[in-house]
Amino acid sequence: MTDTDSPGSPANPTSWLRDLLLLAVVFGAGFGFALGRAPLAGHDEGRYAEIPREMLATGDWVTPRLDGVAYFEKPPLVYWMVAAGMAAFGPGEGSLRAVPAFFGVLGVLLTYAAARALRGRIAGVAAAVVLGTSLLYFAHARLLLLDMAVAVLMSATLFLFILAVREPPGRNRRLLLYGMYASAALATLTKGLIGFLLTGAVMVAWLALCGQWRRLRPLHLPTGGLLFLAIAAPWHILVARRNPTWAHFYFIHEHWERFTTTEHHRDGPWWYFIPIVLLGLFPWTGFLWPALREALAGGWSRRRENAQMAFFAVWAGFVFLFFSKSHSKLIPYIIPVFPPLAVITGAWLARRWTEAAGAPLRGGLRLFALACGLLAVALCVVALDPGLIRSMDDAQAELLRPFEFSLAAILAAGAGASLWLQRSSGPRAALGAVVATAFLFYGGLALATGDIQPPGTREIARVASREMRPGDRVFHYHAFFQDFAFYARRLYGTVAFTGDELELPNDPAARASGRFIGEADFRSQWTGPGRILVVARKRDVGELFADPSFHYHLLAVTADHYLFTNQP
Repeated sequence: MTDTDSPGSPANPTSWLRDLLLLAVVFGAGFGFALGRAPLAGHDEGRYAEIPREMLATGDWVTPRLDGVAYFEKPPLVYWMVAAGMAAFGPGEGSLRAVPAFFGVLGVLLTYAAARALRGRIAGVAAAVVLGTSLLYFAHARLLLLDMAVAVLMSATLFLFILAVREPPGRNRRLLLYGMYASAALATLTKGLIGFLLTGAVMVAWLALCGQWRRLRPLHLPTGGLLFLAIAAPWHILVARRNPTWAHFYFIHEHWERFTTTEHHRDGPWWYFIPIVLLGLFPWTGFLWPALREALAGGWSRRRENAQMAFFAVWAGFVFLFFSKSHSKLIPYIIPVFPPLAVITGAWLARRWTEAAGAPLRGGLRLFALACGLLAVALCVVALDPGLIRSMDDAQAELLRPFEFSLAAILAAGAGASLWLQRSSGPRAALGAVVATAFLFYGGLALATGDIQPPGTREIARVASREMRPGDRVFHYHAFFQDFAFYARRLYGTVAFTGDELELPNDPAARASGRFIGEADFRSQWTGPGRILVVARKRDVGELFADPSFHYHLLAVTADHYLFTNQP
């Protein structure tokens, strides 16, 4: 690889296009490999598949609904994209997860473009590879959640900002700033106010800390603000007009209370995200500290000279502190710190690549080898004694054992190859071994996911779809299985469910539908003339099934669930 353009030198359009296409193909294939092999994972993927399905079924693209109940937690951009994919390619798991995979590739390309513009071609490629092969980023590019989309759109906002403020007044600066306003609006349409508030706070923090206020002029705020509102405001206005309870829930409950209170039951210690970032950056964790040290060389006294790289440190640090301070913590929230860390790490690796300097890489390569070795040993131990860390039946353990030994072999080979190549062939070959190990390991994980991941209610839903007759009603007993409605292609009710996933207080029509009932109503209806099908976890029906007055007929049994009815 040659550095065909360095910072400040004329761009080479051919190499730009070639790199972008190559990165898109490689990471598109990586993120898309065996994408539809596993069923929808748990509540989250089920929720973000069912809401778009209901949009298609009802034709209402303004008010998101989950099991027919208005769902106000998040704006609809990802729902719209998933629904469009379902309409075009069908409702398979692969087409659903194509949306996060698309954003994953987009994030890699944006990181390449920004790092190349600031630090040269090699840094751009290195930053893109670091981001795309980081464990947490790779995993969430394959999960149907909102977090990958909002992280990439927030990253686009910040990348465009730092590129724009480098430009003199003129067409290029204006277009970059308009792109910044548009991406902030799209981020807002993905996950709410953090789309512009958090990115704006990062910008202000950098401007203040590094004394860069003069770079703001011109900001094209009036026209940029109008562009932002033209994209973000229409849905907010429409949903507020159609749903009187939306504004309070969305702005107060979902934004303010989520950050300031533990009402959502997602609290965690102050250090919650530290191990997540360190593990999630695998296989590049060992290179982060020297990269940060070089990026911030000279410290406070040289912050103006290092302003560009300091921007990425401020970005990562501010976002990390923001979510660490929040009383609502989930692993995917921290994804927005990975693009700036990838730029910092990629720029450091690019310099080592150009200089062919192996000594600075030794510590990172040794940590990589140690991590691979520990993971390989853990996989072998679990393969030999599956009951150590999880409960599974013998059949599932047998299915997973070849994958576990294969993944362990990949990690062990990668650890040995990286250290041996560093001594025998130099740092470039060693880094190549790190990248190859990551791709092979993630590919093996993708193949194993279908056997690792619990199937949820997919099989029960398919049986229920075959067994249901016109007029039948379906209830979930003491639970709310969010993937069931997607796989069964119909709405259902709940019995004595007390969780907060269903936002019934916001939807009077749903409350009056008769689908959400208590135990006494359920017992009364069970002995009535209508046919009822019930889905329940095995652990929830022990007392019910032990009651001699409760008569039922089993229709299906899986490892975790029952499907039963009151009439054969």
